[in-house]
Amino acid sequence: MTAAAGPAVLVGLGSDRNLPVVQLAAQEAAAHERPLHLVHAFDWSAAFQADTVAAPRDHAEDLIARANDLARDVEPELTVTGEIVEGDVVSILLRRSEQAFMLAVGDGGISTCDDCVPADAPAVQFAARASCPVLVVRREPPPQGPVLVGVDGSPSSNTALEWAYDCAARRGSRLLAVRVVEPDEDADEISRQLGDVVHRAADRHPDVPTECHTIRGDPGSVLVEQSRSAQLTLVAARGDEPGRGMLGAVAQTLLYHAPAPVVVVRGMTRTAPQGRNARPARDQRP
Repeated sequence: MTAAAGPAVLVGLGSDRNLPVVQLAAQEAAAHERPLHLVHAFDWSAAFQADTVAAPRDHAEDLIARANDLARDVEPELTVTGEIVEGDVVSILLRRSEQAFMLAVGDGGISTCDDCVPADAPAVQFAARASCPVLVVRREPPPQGPVLVGVDGSPSSNTALEWAYDCAARRGSRLLAVRVVEPDEDADEISRQLGDVVHRAADRHPDVPTECHTIRGDPGSVLVEQSRSAQLTLVAARGDEPGRGMLGAVAQTLLYHAPAPVVVVRGMTRTAPQGRNARPARDQRP
């Protein structure tokens, strides 16, 4: 691979439970020819409650070191840096996302929370408010299935489709583009629209095997079911109003319930893929 350059893939490293995040983030960083940057937010108030003040700091340094080694085991030539910063993890990572290519975080267990909707969970806050695409990683490894992307005809979902093609090409996997047909829509017309937008997006990656499915039903439920066999699921943050601080119902449903890792695509004007096969990003504002 060529030397990693440009904005980094940023990893929020809170505890040992986030080490699976490092593995997937390292793969994404190498695939997109980006450096990997590990960030651990250190809480001094918690340190003073420990048996010794030094112990939490020592644990944080050990965590960064193990994450660094894990990333290099996954991708030996990857450029990896790490730091320990003091402060609130959500505030820190949201601020750092303004200069990042992608933010990768763990789901904090929200996919196993059946009886609650934790809108203030860190993973949800990052997906709603970050300035770059957000990768939310599950604790269990995904299957080696297709890259799945939900398309609803909006400009933001078309941007997610372009990103999904790039991910599929770099992973050497097939792409599954799904458009959900709602009760008042013509299935034949929706199928034609999906075929048109996929044909345009495929220009950059003509060698990626692609399937287009139109499925009638509830969009969130359909995409969650389709994600069960996917290695990665991509969705726009919000189809009709993709502004920062807003997260659509479909994106929320995937965050809460999809077993696959989820990329919530936003902030693509500045951070669109710029690898060997990429074309300049269009002016699509988040």
